[in-house]
Amino acid sequence: MMNQPRIDTSPRVSDEIRKTTCYMCACRCGINVHMKDGRVAYIEGNRDHPVNKGVLCAKGSAGIMQVNAPSRLRAPLRRVGPRGSGRFQEISWDEALGLAKDWLTPIRKNDPSKLAFFTGRDQSQSFTSFWAQAFGTPNYAAHGGFCSVNMAAAGIYTMGGAFWEFGQPDWDRAKLFMLFGVAEDHDSNPIKMGIGKLKARGARIIGVNPIRSGYNAVADEWLGITPGTDGLLILALVHCLMAAGRIDLDYLARYTDAPLLVDEQTGLFLRDQDGRALVIDRATGGLAAFDGRGVRPDLNAAHPGHRTVLQLMAERYLQPEYAPEAVADRCGIPAARIRAVADEIARVAFDEAIVLDRPWTDFRGERHDTMTGRPVAFHAMRGISAHSNGFQTCRALHMLQILLGSVEVPGGFRFKPPYPKPATAHPKPHCKVTPDTPLDGPHLGFVHGPEDLALKEDGSPARIDKAFTWENPMSAHGLMHMVISNAHAGDPYRIDTLFMYMANMSWNSSMNTGGVMKMLTDTDENGDYVIPRIIYSDAYASEMVAYADLILPDTTYLERHDCISLLDRPISEAGAAADAIRWPVVEPDRDVRGFQTVLIQLANLMKLPGFVHEDGRPKWRDYADYIVNHERKPGIGPLAGFRGDGREVGRGAPNPDQLKRYVDNGGFFVSHIPEGADFYKPWNMDYQDWAVGMGLYDAPQPYLFSLYVEPLRKFQRAAEGHGERQPPDHLRDRLRRVMEPLPIWYPPFEDDHADPAEYPIHALTQRPMAMYHSWGGQNAWLRQIHGRNPMYLPRGVWESHGFADGDWARLSSVHGSITVPVALHAGLNGSTIWTWNAIGKRKGAWALDEDAPEATKGFLLNHLIHELLPPKGDGMRWSNSDPITGQAAWFDLRVKIEKVPPQDEADPGFAAIASPVGRGPRNLRWKVGR
Repeated sequence: MMNQPRIDTSPRVSDEIRKTTCYMCACRCGINVHMKDGRVAYIEGNRDHPVNKGVLCAKGSAGIMQVNAPSRLRAPLRRVGPRGSGRFQEISWDEALGLAKDWLTPIRKNDPSKLAFFTGRDQSQSFTSFWAQAFGTPNYAAHGGFCSVNMAAAGIYTMGGAFWEFGQPDWDRAKLFMLFGVAEDHDSNPIKMGIGKLKARGARIIGVNPIRSGYNAVADEWLGITPGTDGLLILALVHCLMAAGRIDLDYLARYTDAPLLVDEQTGLFLRDQDGRALVIDRATGGLAAFDGRGVRPDLNAAHPGHRTVLQLMAERYLQPEYAPEAVADRCGIPAARIRAVADEIARVAFDEAIVLDRPWTDFRGERHDTMTGRPVAFHAMRGISAHSNGFQTCRALHMLQILLGSVEVPGGFRFKPPYPKPATAHPKPHCKVTPDTPLDGPHLGFVHGPEDLALKEDGSPARIDKAFTWENPMSAHGLMHMVISNAHAGDPYRIDTLFMYMANMSWNSSMNTGGVMKMLTDTDENGDYVIPRIIYSDAYASEMVAYADLILPDTTYLERHDCISLLDRPISEAGAAADAIRWPVVEPDRDVRGFQTVLIQLANLMKLPGFVHEDGRPKWRDYADYIVNHERKPGIGPLAGFRGDGREVGRGAPNPDQLKRYVDNGGFFVSHIPEGADFYKPWNMDYQDWAVGMGLYDAPQPYLFSLYVEPLRKFQRAAEGHGERQPPDHLRDRLRRVMEPLPIWYPPFEDDHADPAEYPIHALTQRPMAMYHSWGGQNAWLRQIHGRNPMYLPRGVWESHGFADGDWARLSSVHGSITVPVALHAGLNGSTIWTWNAIGKRKGAWALDEDAPEATKGFLLNHLIHELLPPKGDGMRWSNSDPITGQAAWFDLRVKIEKVPPQDEADPGFAAIASPVGRGPRNLRWKVGR
C-alpha cells in the first residue's frame, strides 16, 4: 500500500504584511508587501486603496525585482576617469556631501544662476522646488517640459485642470468614452478598471490614435488618425456640433466665458472699474459683472464695438475649412466617419442625458434642484500633447468637452482635488537672482501677459532653459530637454554645475542622444569641460551615471519615505481628496540615502534659509521629519490627514505621530467630498466651502471656463506692437500666428523642414503597459515581456518595400539615421511606423551583459530627433518644441525607410561604458525565508 505524500497546500506566504505605495509607474497604487525574515517575498494590491482597489499590474508585482536589482548603486561615487567612461571611486557620505557643499557654496554666494537643478519624475516637486528656491537659482524644473506640459497647461488655462492627475472620467455613468493619443503606460490600472466598468455597462469606447494597441485594441471603434492632425479632427467635430446646434447653451451661458464681451479693436474683455469681466444681463438688457447675483448672461448679446466669445467662435468654426470634407484627407479619416462620430457624441450627450436629484447652489446664489449630466467623457495624453501644435490641440479638445457641457457633470469629466482651480490661482514664475539670497518666489507658474515673462532687464532669458521667454511664453513646466544644449552653447549664459535627479538625459530622456553625450564630454580650448561639474542622483547604474562627476546614490522605492501630497501630485479621486506616503518597508543593504533626505542634509551643511533656524540649527534631520513638521503656511503641510491631535483634516498643527497613522491606515488618507458638492465644483458653493476647509483654497474662488484665453491675446497684441514689453522682431510673425485666444490648428513644424515627399512616414514611440521608466528594462521579470523593440510597419509600407519576417531597415530623418529590425503591425495609420520607447539600453549600463538583447536588438528613435529645428538661415537657435509652452515635439518626426541586409546589432552602436556596479549574474536566485 502506497503512502499518500503529505503536501502543504497552503504554505505560509509571509510573516508580516507592510502596506505602502507602488512606484513602478505613476498610478501610485496601494500595495501589500509580504515579508519573510525581514525581506520582501511577494507584492500584491491593497484592496482598501482608493486608486487600485486591489488590482495590481505586472509592473507592480515585479517591484520585488527592483529592490533586488544587480544595477543598484551601492555607495557615493567620485569620478576618477574621463567623463563618460564610467570609472568611479567609492567615497563616504561625509566626503560626498562635503564635496557638493564646496562646489555649491561659492555659486550661491556669487551667482546662484550658475546652478541648474533639474529633476525627473520624482513626485516630490513641491519639495525640490522649495530647495531650489532656498538656494536662489532660477534654473529649476522637472520632467514635464518633455512629457505632457501641453496637456496640463492647456487644461489649466482653459478649464482649471486637465486629464489624469487633474481629473478622470465618470466611469460609473459615462455612456460614450473617447481616448485621444493615450498609450498604455499612463494611469494604466485606473483606466483598465474604468474600461472594465464601461464594458460591463455596455458603454461605447472610441479610440483615436495612429496605433491600435492596448486601450485602442479593446475600443469599439478605432480612428487611425494621421499624427499631428488631432486638432483638425476635433475642430471638425466642433464644426459639426455647432452647425447642428447640438451644444449646451445653458451651460455655456452660466459657467463659461462664452457670453463675455470682447472688444473688436483690442481683442480683450470688456471689464468694469474693479477689473471684472462684463456680460449683458438677459433680465435687464444692461451690462453686468459676470458673477453678479442673479445675473443671467446673454450669449447673443449686442453691445457697440463688442461681440461675445460664442459669436466669435461661430464665426470661426462654422467656416468651410473646418468641415469634415475639408480635413478628411489630412486626418486620414473619411468625412462620413467624422460626421458619424459627431452625431454619436451629440446623441449620447443630449438624447441620453442624466439627471440627478441633488440640489445645489451656484456662485451667483441661484439654487438648482437637479444636476444634469452629459454622459460623454474624454481622456487624452502625450499622443496629442508631444507635437509643436500640441497646446492648441489640447485646448481644442477641452473646448469640445465644454461645448457639450460634459465637464464636472454626471457622466462626463470630473476634476480631482486640489483641482479645479483657475490659472490665476497659481503663482507666476519668479526669476530675480540675488547672491546669497533665496529666489524671490516660485520658479514655475502661469503667466498672464508679457509682464510676467522671466526676462532680465536687457530682455535676455533669465533661465538656462529659456522658459517663460518670447520663444515659449507659457512654459509652465520649463524646458528640461533644452538645459544641456543651452548650457553647452552658453546660450543664454554659462553655468558652473548641472545637478540632476533621476533624469536619464544621456540616453532615452534626450532628443539627439549622441549629440547630448558629446555635449556632456566636450572640453574647451583649455581642456576643461564646457559644463564644468555634474552632480547626479539615481538608484541604479543608468546611462546618465557615467557622465557625472559626483554620484549621490538614491534608495529604491521600498527603502524610503516619499510624500504623494496635495501640494504636488496626490492620489485623489473625483469624489475625494486623498494623499499617501511611502515608507521604508525594508532597510537598505547598501550605503545609500533617499535623495530628498540628501537635499536636506546638504541644505543643513550650507545653512540654506528655510531649512535652518536663525541660529543655524537644522529644522529637519531628514525627509520624514520634513514631511511631518514642514508647514507651507500655518496649518498646511505636505500631508492632509491626521493633523493636530490626529483628528484634524486638511488644516491643523503638525502631528508627531502622523506617519505612524498613515502606516496604520495602509499608507494613505482619504477625505470624501459631501454629496451635493461632488459635481459642478468650480461653481458649486458647497464644494468651494469644503475645499477651503480642506486647505485647498484660502477662500472660495469660483471662476468661468476660458474658451477664449485672454493671456494668449495679450501676447499676440505685443507681437502686433502694443505694450511696453515687446518681442524680438524675428519672433513677431510666429507669435501672431500661434498665440490665438480661440483654439486653432497649424501643421507640425517638422512639416516645414522635412519635405513630405522625401520623408513621407511619421515615426512614433510609445511606452508599453509593462514598462514605465527606463528602469523597467533592467527588471528580470519585465524583460521577459519586452526584451527588444522592433520597428513596427503598416502593411502598405511592409509590402511596398518587400519586407519579410526577420528583415532590417534603415530609417532616416533630416537629422540622422538608424538601422533596426522591423515587424509587421496591421493596426496602424498607413503613413505611421512606431516602436516601444526606452527598451534599448547602452552597453555597460544597468548591470546588463553587453550582449543583452536590449543593448543589441533594442534601439532608440531619439537618435533621429534633434532638440533644435534645422537651421533657417537666420542665425537663430529654434527649439524643437511647441512655441507656446516649450513642450518637446517628440512626435513631429518624419522619416524615410529602406530595406537593408540583416545585421547582428542595431545602429548606431556606442562603445560599452564601465559599470560602477559590475555585471549582474546570468541568473538571479535568492530564497526568502526557510
